[in-house]
Amino acid sequence: MGTVTIGVSIAVPEPHGSLLQQLRAGFGDAAAHGIPTHVTLLPPTEVDAGALPAIEAHLTEVAAAGRPFPMRLSGTGTFRPLSPVVFVRIVAGAEVCSRLQQQIREESGPVARELQFPYHPHVTVAHGIEDAAMDRAFAELAGYEADWPCTGFALYEQGADQIWRKLREYPFGGASVVPPQAGHVDRNTLSSGR
Repeated sequence: MGTVTIGVSIAVPEPHGSLLQQLRAGFGDAAAHGIPTHVTLLPPTEVDAGALPAIEAHLTEVAAAGRPFPMRLSGTGTFRPLSPVVFVRIVAGAEVCSRLQQQIREESGPVARELQFPYHPHVTVAHGIEDAAMDRAFAELAGYEADWPCTGFALYEQGADQIWRKLREYPFGGASVVPPQAGHVDRNTLSSGR
């Protein structure tokens, strides 16, 4: 049956997802168009294709136990010099993402695995490009903000063409979302750094 490369992530919804993907491509990141804008819960992981039903059942259980929660992005960060990545920071929802990724990778589960780096939820906007372009991404998105109710996650598979495609969505079991902070205005802004 062979192996497949999968990942589990929370999609950044529209219009935020397309905007960040276009900006990532504009910074010169050639991989941008093959990677939907997301928050990783399980990084690219090679698995036996025959294990997919067990993985899907496990993800269904994790999602069923979860509840919707508010996600908020604000400003930029970087993993440089350790890793050539610039990202948009998660300022609300990071703790829930951390719990979810632990549950997905639990030792007794079908996708138990160690991580190369400690888990740090984020939205990548530049990866492995020239330093000047990384600096530009960091500066231009410093004022970026977006928020939305996160209601689930999805399983993706990377094709032979290196494009990630959604296989299935996993909605959380709860029906209600905690509203954003009282008086918080939903802002989706960019700072030009000028």
